[in-house]
Amino acid sequence: MLSSSITTLTVILIVIFLFKEGLGVFDQKPVENGYIIAVNKANPLNEISSAQIKNLYDQKITRWNEIGGKPDSVFLFRMEDISNFYSEDQIGSNFENLPKCLSRVIDSIPNIIAFFPEKYLDKNFKGKQLEVEKITFSQFFTGKEWFPTAQPAAQLGVLPLILGTLWVSLGAILLALPLGLAAAVYMSEIADDRIRRVMKPLIELLAGIPSVVYGFFGLVIIVPLIQKTFELPVGETGLAGSIILGIMALPTIITISEDAMRNTPRAMKEASLALGASKWQTIYKVVVPYSISGISAGAILGIGRAIGETMAVLMVTGNAAVIPHSILAPVRTIPATIAAELGETSNGGLHYKALFALGCILFLITLFINLSVEYISNRKKHNQS
Repeated sequence: MLSSSITTLTVILIVIFLFKEGLGVFDQKPVENGYIIAVNKANPLNEISSAQIKNLYDQKITRWNEIGGKPDSVFLFRMEDISNFYSEDQIGSNFENLPKCLSRVIDSIPNIIAFFPEKYLDKNFKGKQLEVEKITFSQFFTGKEWFPTAQPAAQLGVLPLILGTLWVSLGAILLALPLGLAAAVYMSEIADDRIRRVMKPLIELLAGIPSVVYGFFGLVIIVPLIQKTFELPVGETGLAGSIILGIMALPTIITISEDAMRNTPRAMKEASLALGASKWQTIYKVVVPYSISGISAGAILGIGRAIGETMAVLMVTGNAAVIPHSILAPVRTIPATIAAELGETSNGGLHYKALFALGCILFLITLFINLSVEYISNRKKHNQS
């Protein structure tokens, strides 16, 4: 009881910490702390979103009336552009005159938009500081661009990462479940003891191989094979990730399912055979239904292994944060994103909290899959009874 209580409390505290950090991303603005977006005081615009800022600086929006302003062309201003207006002597050797220079430039150009550090904001600033919209749930979950370090405004759209995770995980399970279940049936009901004693340790040994080794195997063997077979420019695709994850999930599915099948009472199988059922009918009608809970547990653990894998997926999927339209396209998964980017973030920053939010999404996906499998398993048991 003490052990289970400590374990349960630890898991609950981890989940609370995860969601506390992850939900903090919705309290922050996409502009980096210490920077501001400013326009001329005659500009009627008062608020702007991160997508609008990106489109302005990418010159996809070239006129202010496209986002609610006047029908004027947009003049983009960055800190380094100040040298086009003032000399180094006018700015000062220690940038002591830079705030006043910035204020004058913004005041003199009606259609300007400027991005600069807040520490250079003049006390008598003659421009207007735009209010940047906070990140919303809809922008976060439906956004199609993941650029958490973009300047002047971060783009935190997780839709490509969610779809990439689901593509790769679904492909892995479609490959691993039939093969794993078939191998478990063979080992528990068909193979003799000599073959079983050899195969089971070998299969269990596969579970102990480091994931980076599977990644190297996929990079050297599977990726070139996919590239050559489908005549693709690159072989790092979602299919390569699905194959590698399917191989990695097989030992878990086979071992747990085989143990569950072998626990089927001998009397039940003998009764089925005595009533005239064939061996395959006994496996299908008696062994599999009786061991469905163990098979479900193996499937859940296998799916968890597939969804939560990082290094192997990072190496073979192309690591491209774009919406995949095919299993043969490069993808990026949520675990691979967290593994690749968490070490580069500052503690408590926007990027840091966004990665914790990805962890929350991954937790919810895994929880949903577990509950779905449990519901299906319990429904089958109820129908059989």
